[in-house]
Amino acid sequence: MTSLSKHNRKLTMQNILILGATGSLAAQIIPTLLAETDDNLTLFARNPSRLAQFNSERVQVVQGDMMNIEQLSEVLKGKDIVYAGLAGNLEPMAKNLVTAMETVQVKRLIWVSSMGIYGETGEDHGAILDPYRRSAQIIEQSGLDYTILRPGWFTNGQEIDYQLTHKGEAFKGHSVSRKSIADFVLKLMQNPELEIKQSVGIAKE
Repeated sequence: MTSLSKHNRKLTMQNILILGATGSLAAQIIPTLLAETDDNLTLFARNPSRLAQFNSERVQVVQGDMMNIEQLSEVLKGKDIVYAGLAGNLEPMAKNLVTAMETVQVKRLIWVSSMGIYGETGEDHGAILDPYRRSAQIIEQSGLDYTILRPGWFTNGQEIDYQLTHKGEAFKGHSVSRKSIADFVLKLMQNPELEIKQSVGIAKE
């Protein structure tokens, strides 16, 4: 799969909220969105100083905590799409996010989880995936227009090469470049009706 060219940009500018903005995946997604779209980005993080390199007229950096539902509700106002690539206590984060999004009436969510949460890899990943399973279930049971991403192991490869599988299908591959995930997130943001209420595995074959 290849990335969208600037000639295929969506004409309508969107306001996108990036949660987990200091993560390694966001570090690839943010510059991809800035290069390939005209969207405005709001970066939400506990340590905003780590995002100083992204400061521009299209980027707003907001300090906040996923566990503070008031901060979360405030930063959601006026947003079209929410991307959440979070680490830590995922279950209460998912609950807070669903509550805040439903309150503010923002519907579109891209939630990053992990391969293996449905046993689709054929391997026993054990209790380490429990937070990913429970948080994904919270998202799936919500009324949001979600897409759950279940990537393989992240790599720093520069290739854009991936295949998709859906819930109920066997997961294909083991790893995927961050650049590939960023490409797919870009497609989702440029085509907001794509993969709604789907849980999508992504990995290189």
